[in-house]
Amino acid sequence: MRAAEVLAQATRRLNEAGVPDAGRDARRLMAHVLKVPPGRLTLFLPEPVDPELSVIYLALIERRADRVPVSHLVGRRAFYGREFLVTPEVLDPRPETETLIEVALAAPYSTVLDLGTGSGCILFTLLSEREDAVGFGCDISPAALNVAHWNRNSLGLEGRAELCEGRWYGALEGVDETFDLIVSNPPYIAVNEMPFLSPEVRDHEPRLALTDERDGLTAYHAILEDYQQWLSPGGRLLVEIGMSQGGAVSRLFERAGLRGVRVVPDLDGRDRVVTGTKSL
Repeated sequence: MRAAEVLAQATRRLNEAGVPDAGRDARRLMAHVLKVPPGRLTLFLPEPVDPELSVIYLALIERRADRVPVSHLVGRRAFYGREFLVTPEVLDPRPETETLIEVALAAPYSTVLDLGTGSGCILFTLLSEREDAVGFGCDISPAALNVAHWNRNSLGLEGRAELCEGRWYGALEGVDETFDLIVSNPPYIAVNEMPFLSPEVRDHEPRLALTDERDGLTAYHAILEDYQQWLSPGGRLLVEIGMSQGGAVSRLFERAGLRGVRVVPDLDGRDRVVTGTKSL
């Protein structure tokens, strides 16, 4: 069969399964199997497909029909212009998280602490964008840190990024420094919201990184409880939030003594980041 015919068959299957953007996902998976750039796939569609590759491709399509994320099937996800290894042990990097990157890059920093680093996409992007910066990434999950180690090394950041296992600031035992910038994309989904997530997120991403099993605010309390010890005077604290949490998290920031607190929306106009500065 020609690639175009196999692609049409796969797109129909994904549409039948109710997969959003079925055509896009079918093309992305075909480009992956054929080992061609996604933007050049059209050039290969008139060509016949090796039967073995067709079998591999259609097997991936069946897994996508079961709502396994595309990133888990291809093992990669683009984030802020770079490719990151992604597995079921880490959150899938999302375009809306790039809002946090943009806010961080709007002011100088030389030392970064990423709490709940996961794949490391936030920390490693911030270090890659500022060649003189160094930082720490902490996570309670050893499996997530394995992914972060791989991403760190693939980006050549071994000498500038240290990874630590532990819960929040507890991972920094023995570290004797403060940071210009503390960032986090913590578990902020309330437990009663979990059933309404897409199957790709609810069933295939680590629950520990999604929800606190409570109201979605637990992580912010933990981050703010001890930030004074780790954030340098004049340093900034940035966290990603759910779209309905801007007011609640802003109030927590203000009560913790941070100044210049503001909520920053993402490109869709939804509240996405809360930022505040420690007094000098």
